[in-house]
Amino acid sequence: MSTIASTQKVNWKGGVSPYNVSYGKLMMWFFLMSDAFTFGAFLISYGTTRLSASYWPDPNEVFDKAPFINAKLPLVFVSLMTFILIMSSVTMVLAVHAGHLRKRKEVAKWLSLTILGGILFLSCQAYEWTHLIEGGTTISHNMFGPIVNGHHTPGPAAFGSFFFTITGFHGGHVFSGVVINTIVLINVLMGTYDKRGHYEMVEKVGLYWHFVDLVWVFVFTCFYLL
Repeated sequence: MSTIASTQKVNWKGGVSPYNVSYGKLMMWFFLMSDAFTFGAFLISYGTTRLSASYWPDPNEVFDKAPFINAKLPLVFVSLMTFILIMSSVTMVLAVHAGHLRKRKEVAKWLSLTILGGILFLSCQAYEWTHLIEGGTTISHNMFGPIVNGHHTPGPAAFGSFFFTITGFHGGHVFSGVVINTIVLINVLMGTYDKRGHYEMVEKVGLYWHFVDLVWVFVFTCFYLL
């Protein structure tokens, strides 16, 4: 039996994926893997810098504001942001499931809610950035450390640089996801995927959106909890 197996030849001439996955989804996985390396490099650099710094801001003091509320609520607002993004991931799952069933109206509904969640998240992030930049002396002290001879201490300044760079990079991904989901939604409403006979594009953008949500879990942990 082993002799027979060894003499058999595998003759794949292309045209059909040997891994039972489409070219588009395979390339999306490659892209997400490379993007994960980029985020990983950012977060590892942040972690090493934090461990080497003598002073680091307390997240409970830096992120203690919420719109329309004149009270300190540590991490409440960013928890709301996280909830919004997680729920948008849930609606994306429902959109992909509806796509498998080829229910165009259901796909459009859940995709619209996903887009709304992304817009709400970006709006919250814009408020947070504005608040941190214009927060006054207390926020500047908490984020960048005490001022010595007219200059902030180096360690916390790195915190500000890493925070705006990494959260901005992630926010750019969310914005891109909102734009791509909007384009896909337009195609759904036009019946493009019904004509193709499948809703694979919804599944591919779903992979991207879930990746963005997963990255936020690590960003949230590094900056807001630790």
